[in-house]
Formats: sequence, C-alpha cells, structure tokens
Amino acid sequence: MKVAITGATGFVGSRLVERLHAEGNRVLVLTRNPERARKVFPSNNFPNVEIVAYTPRESGEWQKSISGCDGVVNLAGESLAEGRWTPERKEAIMDSRKIGTQKIVEAISQANPKPTVLVNPSAIGYYGTSETATFDETSPAGDGFLASVCKTWETEAQKVKALGVRLVILRVGIVLGMGGAIAKMLPPFKLFAGGPIGSGRQWFSWIDREDLVNLILSSLRRPDLEGVFNATAPNPVRMAEFSHTLGQVLKRPSWLPVPGFALEVLLGDAAVVVLEGQQVLPKRTLQSGFEYQYPKLKLALQNILTS
Repeated sequence: MKVAITGATGFVGSRLVERLHAEGNRVLVLTRNPERARKVFPSNNFPNVEIVAYTPRESGEWQKSISGCDGVVNLAGESLAEGRWTPERKEAIMDSRKIGTQKIVEAISQANPKPTVLVNPSAIGYYGTSETATFDETSPAGDGFLASVCKTWETEAQKVKALGVRLVILRVGIVLGMGGAIAKMLPPFKLFAGGPIGSGRQWFSWIDREDLVNLILSSLRRPDLEGVFNATAPNPVRMAEFSHTLGQVLKRPSWLPVPGFALEVLLGDAAVVVLEGQQVLPKRTLQSGFEYQYPKLKLALQNILTS
C-alpha cells in the first residue's frame, strides 16, 4: 500500500508514518518543510518514505504525486492550542483546514489512478460543548467557532465522494501520548501543584495515540468503513477524574485546581476547549468492530507514563 500523508511530522502523523513503514508500506510525506521532515524520517531508517514539498493552500506540482497512491490521510491544520485566538489566528485555523482540504481534494480529482480512500480527521469540537449532553456520530453540529471550523472542514472533504473515492471522517478527541496534551499537563504535577482545570465538572473526551493510529490504519484498509466515526475512547471522564487519575499514576497530589480565568488569560477563546468540554461516545466506531487497546484512562496513562 502507498499512502500520502499531510501533517506527517506532527504528534499523530509521525507515529502513523512509523507504523506504516514498519509494516512494509510506502509513504509519501507531503510537507511544507522538507528539511525538517528529512530529520524526522532519515532515509537510512525510512527507505520507503518519499518526501515531497507542498503548499497546502496553493495548487502546484506536488498534486501530481497523489497519482498512484492507494490512500490519503489529511492531518494538516493550524494548531488550536498554540496561543490566543486572535482574529488573525482564527482565520489561519479556518483557512488551513478549508483551503488545505480543498487542495487535497483537487489533487485527488487530477490523480490517475486515483486513491481509493481519503481519511480526513475532524474534531469533536463539531458538537459544541456541554456538561450534561452526550454526543455520538448522529448528533447535530453545535455552535461556536470550533463547530463552524469542523463543519466547514467536513464539507470540503465530502466533495471527494463525487469522485468515487471512499471518505472516512474521524472526529478526534484530545489525543494522549508522550507529548501533545500530556506534555503540557505534566509540569505542575511534577512540582506537586497539579489539579483539575476550571470547575472539574467538564467532560474530557480523549483517545490514546496508539488507538487513533490504529483507527486511521483500519480506515485505510477496510472498504466497509465509510462516513463519520468518533475517534474517542469509549470511557470519557470529567476533568476532576482525569486529574485524579493522572496524579495517581504519577504518585503526585492532584488537589490544587487551576482556575479557569488563569487559562483564559493564557489562551483567550481557545480556553473553551478545556474549560467546557463535551461527553462524546464512539457509537459507530464500536459498532464497526474496532477494538481499543486503551479503553480506560488509567490503563492509557500507565502505558504512556510508566512504560
């Protein structure tokens, strides 16, 4: 199998490339920074990885490289958590997903032969936030900036179906692994100053990075998987439970709460992702027969932090 991946040097993408390569597949890395990609995937260790410079918001020669690929995984997008959501940042977040996906679909339309599948992650921000509601793949879109981004993102991806290409949209929760969200939460716990963020009552819908990569691999390989699947563990927790479990695994106290206003000072509107949350269940994902390696939070954290 030959798979083209955008966002391949990121937290999820780099692990996906490692897994695909280890299984003997060929991987096409579409990257804005080929030099960095070569450091992440040196040719002596990754002989089956081809690195192609691409411009995610512009058509170009890079689009020709999609021809002959069996599948495409579109992981690229401006980070939600890096800094305050200024008007400029919001525009960058939206455009990176809207225009970036448009250009991927455009490349697939020109490919000969075409890939058979596009795996296009979205986010659980699609559903909006709530302390009381439960969401699954049949739930309607919510309100707010994140929901608007996700709806626009998914709308652009849906256009690939007119080309006869199978589409899998994964609405991804907070991804746990060594790095990512965990890396930002560890320092206060290690200083014995960890605790729940905000009220502690908000839901924390998460997924272990290995399970997310496995779900992407299943989406590439299984022709029966099509449509929207929630990429979250089947056991979401409230923030207070998450902090308590993290403290248990680290053998550190978890009683000192981080006030919501402190997070809002740092992140502005972006704080809504952590302060409000949502309870998202992977109903279709479980119905598809997908098996989680890490369905429970403590098991996932123990694997990440003590293995």
